[in-house]
Amino acid sequence: MNKFPLFRAMTFGALLLAAGAAFPQAPATEAKAASAGAADHRLSGLAAVYSDRLNGHKTASGKRYDKTALTAAHPTLPFGSKVKVTNEKNGKSVVVTINDRGPTQPERVLDLSQAAAKKLGIGPKGMAPVNVEVVS
Repeated sequence: MNKFPLFRAMTFGALLLAAGAAFPQAPATEAKAASAGAADHRLSGLAAVYSDRLNGHKTASGKRYDKTALTAAHPTLPFGSKVKVTNEKNGKSVVVTINDRGPTQPERVLDLSQAAAKKLGIGPKGMAPVNVEVVS
């Protein structure tokens, strides 16, 4: 089993570039439309809870993580975005503010503060399937 699949993929990509292969690119208008339509942004996947040991550490936005605040991390949404998060298992919802980048695991869509996770009925060390909708 290869422990470094990303390295392998990057090496293969470098070989293709060296051989003069062209990679298809999405038109710029599609990328702009996707970022401009943030209000229509909906996704689903797993949400995880921030570790308690991160409380007080700086987030990517420069603010300190506060486990009692209703905040979350998302890879691309602008800082300050408000998103409604709904736990698919129990239907509970909460609106959180994006103030950090993450999660880094591909199957996860958000990292939630402990306060947000509690309102959603997710344990302090847990994960849950969620739906996410940008509200502002």
